[in-house]
Amino acid sequence: MKILVTGGAGFIGSAVVRQAVAGGYDVVNLDVLTYAACLENVAGVADSPLYAFEQVDICDGPKLARVFAQHKPDAVMHLAAESHVDRSIDGPGAFIKTNVEGTYTLLEAARTYWQDAGKPDSFRFHHISTDEVFGSLGPTGQFTETTPYDPRSPYSASKAASDHLVRAWHETYGLPVVLTNCSNNYGPYHFPEKLIPVVILNALHGRPLPIYGDGSNVRDWLYVEDHADALLTVIEKGELGRSYNIGGENERTNLQLVQTICEILDRLKPGETPYSDLITFVTDRPGHDARYAIDPSRIRAELGWRPSVTVEQGLEKTVAWYLANEAWWRPLLERTGVGQRLGTKA
Repeated sequence: MKILVTGGAGFIGSAVVRQAVAGGYDVVNLDVLTYAACLENVAGVADSPLYAFEQVDICDGPKLARVFAQHKPDAVMHLAAESHVDRSIDGPGAFIKTNVEGTYTLLEAARTYWQDAGKPDSFRFHHISTDEVFGSLGPTGQFTETTPYDPRSPYSASKAASDHLVRAWHETYGLPVVLTNCSNNYGPYHFPEKLIPVVILNALHGRPLPIYGDGSNVRDWLYVEDHADALLTVIEKGELGRSYNIGGENERTNLQLVQTICEILDRLKPGETPYSDLITFVTDRPGHDARYAIDPSRIRAELGWRPSVTVEQGLEKTVAWYLANEAWWRPLLERTGVGQRLGTKA
């Protein structure tokens, strides 16, 4: 199978690219290389005969048509997206353009390619989305594949719109699609604007560890390599027109998560005082969802997939990776917005 991966130089996309090439897939990595992309993420497979790279914007229909015609993929895994909630609060337009217009343009390019090829049954368009489209949970319950959509940020609203477009292209045009909605990812190569890498790198620099509100917001944490494995399972085995929720089965409050990171750092790189002394509570994010939790029973029952690590095991791997890879993260600290508090314009 030859897979066209959009956003393959990003955090989750690069994990998919690395695993796919290692698993013997031909991979075309299509990425426009925005601020959060990093080709070093896929440097380990860049010389493989199974790998090709195309610097193309998913909003550019003619260039997408050229990529489809030249590479003739058997499947598309669509991960390219603007994804940082705080940035979506300050600048929602970029999220509408990439996540909505870009998904529409990619769908049309894929549909034309599929139709011109005689509508092969083997073709797949796999759209990768987020649990944030479902809104916010109370103290109990979990998101299922039938949970009504209730997006509450510009980011989640733009992803919800893209989900609806993909389903519409399946129902109206017969495009063979599968969809997945994942919980919060973490792991190696995570761009240093999200909570876990911010905490790790701030701790190493002796800076405050910012936690929004009182730290009680709950997320279900999914190790990125587990997510990549789940996505490749879905592209191979998923039922057309079906969606699958992918969760880590690792719910933690933000405060619990940060405290665990501090404990790991205390062991792996002890300082003069406990890293937890740096924990600082800051003004909450506007519209901050209280809790996300995924019911992964469908993907477990139908496709036999479940996560391989607990959040404690995954965090241990993640912290060790950042300690060993300063040459990767150090240059990224100079990129626009990194190290600044975003999302306050509301």
